[in-house]
Amino acid sequence: MTGQPKDDELEPAPAARSRGRTAARSSSVRRLVTWALLLAAAVCVPGLYWLDWISIETVRMMGRYLALAMVALSLDLLWGYTGMLCLCQSFFFSLGGYAMGMYLAHHGGPEGIIDKAGWKIPACLYVVYPYGVGELPEDALTPWFWKPFYFLSATVGLGMLIPGLVALVIGFFVFRSRVRGVFFAVLTQAITLAAWLVFCMNDMKLCGTNGLTRFDKIGGFPLNDDATQFTLYLITLACLVGVYLLSRMVVRSRLGRVLVAIRDNETRLRFAGYKPYAFKVFVFSLSAMIAGLAGMLYTPQMKIFTPTNMEVKESIEVVIWVAVGGRGTLGGPVAGALLVNLLKNKLTSQFALFGFLEGWLPDSVYAWLPVWKQEYWPFVLGGLFIVVVRALPGGLSSVWRRLISREEAERQ
Repeated sequence: MTGQPKDDELEPAPAARSRGRTAARSSSVRRLVTWALLLAAAVCVPGLYWLDWISIETVRMMGRYLALAMVALSLDLLWGYTGMLCLCQSFFFSLGGYAMGMYLAHHGGPEGIIDKAGWKIPACLYVVYPYGVGELPEDALTPWFWKPFYFLSATVGLGMLIPGLVALVIGFFVFRSRVRGVFFAVLTQAITLAAWLVFCMNDMKLCGTNGLTRFDKIGGFPLNDDATQFTLYLITLACLVGVYLLSRMVVRSRLGRVLVAIRDNETRLRFAGYKPYAFKVFVFSLSAMIAGLAGMLYTPQMKIFTPTNMEVKESIEVVIWVAVGGRGTLGGPVAGALLVNLLKNKLTSQFALFGFLEGWLPDSVYAWLPVWKQEYWPFVLGGLFIVVVRALPGGLSSVWRRLISREEAERQ
């Protein structure tokens, strides 16, 4: 005989309640750690700089790493929440980087290189201009697609619009064809490789393998000025916070629940009447625009942008940042990007492993001590990825969940 369920039947099982409390506490801790990192970037780094304890070069380095953390966030929307392993984030990042680099090249380099149409040819383009048969240096012309990037406002808009439109076109045809899983990863990797080959060609008038250089001013301010670089750091931090809040709003909305449903069981969602490809195209385009914004912020702080930023290995590194931090957590990829890049900065230079013993040991003995070399870094990066995959599938973010689960078990 059926009837209304009793109150105790409506209560979740103790194990389910425990899992719910653990997940809630773990999520709260992750958010707290994320905001602590952002607060440290907003307070500690400027404070140390104003106290003259760190140089402007360190501030620039941290600004670049914050921009790379935005790329990790963009991939987390795709891989962590939608289940799409994308290997072309470096391509979208470079589209934004080239947009800003072309603007900076317009306003940098020596003056006086004027073409027949009255446009100043950027110095980095002039030195590698692909002259045709019979053409002379005075026949060089500023390409038409360079001209919109003379203006900062147009550059900012195009730096986000172009990656978004490229992703929209790619996503429409790929997702309508129901390409997913490893096939999607391989396809995006092939697209990135093809784009890299195109951008390396001098005939494309994008400065070839030399890349975009000779940056002097941004918005009328000297790029080499310490105040300008510090302002760029603050702008990058503000953009990272904005992207994080936007991503959190997306994943906590109904749209975010649909994205998770695509990740968990796309076929069932399609049978329920949804069109998964439309949601995938949207999040793919949004992710590309975020990566393009990161590229625009990265370029003036790096002061050079070359096709090496577009290589496939750069996209694979983004995957490692997200995996180390913990995909599907938002805060995890930010922490993973900062941690891995700080390690890379330290471990890609040569130094004595036992430098603190210098002066304490005889020179003949100290000379035999091992020295760390930059060639060892790929092994560290690969080992870090293997350890995370084997021991911490959820990345560093899962450490909090394990600690809280152990605490909950001890209380029971």
